[in-house]
Amino acid sequence: MNAYHALASCYDRLTWDVDYPGVVAFYRRLLALEGLTPRTALDLACGTGSVALLLSDMGLRVTAVDMSEEMLTVAAQKAQGRPNPPFFVHQRLQDLRVPRAVDLAVCALDSLDYLTDPDDCRRALRRIYRALNPGGCFLFDVNTPEKLRAMDGQVFLDEQEDVYCVWRGEFQESTNICSYGMDIFRREGTLWRRDFEEHREYAYSQRQLTAYLREAGFRRIWVFGDRRLEPPGPGEQRIYFMARKGTFQ
Repeated sequence: MNAYHALASCYDRLTWDVDYPGVVAFYRRLLALEGLTPRTALDLACGTGSVALLLSDMGLRVTAVDMSEEMLTVAAQKAQGRPNPPFFVHQRLQDLRVPRAVDLAVCALDSLDYLTDPDDCRRALRRIYRALNPGGCFLFDVNTPEKLRAMDGQVFLDEQEDVYCVWRGEFQESTNICSYGMDIFRREGTLWRRDFEEHREYAYSQRQLTAYLREAGFRRIWVFGDRRLEPPGPGEQRIYFMARKGTFQ
């Protein structure tokens, strides 16, 4: 089963400890460094819409994009009745098309790593560049190669009262891809239903992504440690990028 099909209905319960407000607060710190006050935003690979909803709560007009219909369904349900709901779109990042350019694009929680073909990653970055207004900003994070390699052979467990998830990591040097199979058990009445998904992430290096961003057209690029306003340190597990589109096109 493809990623985020069975997982969609229980994703928020299994990721209850993800600090989405902290992620968006870091975005705001990065934007403040450049004196930016965006009015429109793209949330790329938006999942169940947690980041998109926080951005819309800030007053931004948000378009949220994801390739999983199941995740978008959950996101749309969460947005019902809100005064400024995001507009949800079913698209792949490498095929991104928006009706009008935006001031800000974000891609949270190592979602870019899911583009396991580097050519797809390069294509997605070109599409994102085109989707930004002149002077627009792209913020995203990735898992570092060190983190993904360390997941090889590891077994992890997430558990809630009616959901139980076991996942196992495997890193292949030949492909530079970390795969982790997820067994998902969901309570249905007195029985448990079992599903399986495979998730795959490519171990992009800082140098590789910086080159791809420049190739896409970005000229001002910064790299930060995990929610710190300083360069990544040794053994960093997650790094953030900020890239600006030039003001003249």
